[in-house]
Amino acid sequence: MRSKLVFVLFFIVLGIVALQIPINTLAGSKVKFTLFDLLAPISGAFLGTPLGIISVLAMQFVNLVTHGFSGVNTSSPLTLIATLRFLPLLVGVWFFAKREWRLLFIPAAAIIVFNFHPIGRTVWFYSLFWIIPFLVWPLRDRFLIARSLGATMTAHAAGGAVWIWAFNLPANIWVSLIPVVILERTIFALGISASYILTNNILGYLSSKKLIPKVAMLDKRYFLK
Repeated sequence: MRSKLVFVLFFIVLGIVALQIPINTLAGSKVKFTLFDLLAPISGAFLGTPLGIISVLAMQFVNLVTHGFSGVNTSSPLTLIATLRFLPLLVGVWFFAKREWRLLFIPAAAIIVFNFHPIGRTVWFYSLFWIIPFLVWPLRDRFLIARSLGATMTAHAAGGAVWIWAFNLPANIWVSLIPVVILERTIFALGISASYILTNNILGYLSSKKLIPKVAMLDKRYFLK
């Protein structure tokens, strides 16, 4: 247990640092994507889903306490959920760490919730992005990029379903976001894959040198020669 706590603290510190490195700004708000969005999904793969989720929550909590709720429109009842953004991140952690078919209920529910919104119905084709987790599901165990793409698109589905109800962005914004999502989620999938390979090799090397206890769940398929 002490060894596991060391790993949890390691990921929390690493995540807090990653939270300070912005990548992109979310349309319709001042909320920023950071390097943390590439790192968070892999935490459950090394720590296990429960500890991975706890780590992500701890990172977000520390970050919010430190920086506050920047760019928040407090008049919206769902703004707090959308601003925290930990719901999509936790979904991403869960999808990347576990192979459970019930995870596909998340993008399915997101499509329904999105299209129940009056604006969402006019841009129903935007929610077709969330079919991707279904398409890559049979390939997730064979290809890391498929696993990463499924995780980031499932997180995107959860976030999109919340975002349209929280901010009521007009239809033209959702249409303009289509090419942005394609580029952004491709980068996220590649970034998550790269983060996993890098972390897997670092932990594998430290473990082989007996510098850390062998408690992390490593995948030998992605060890570099």
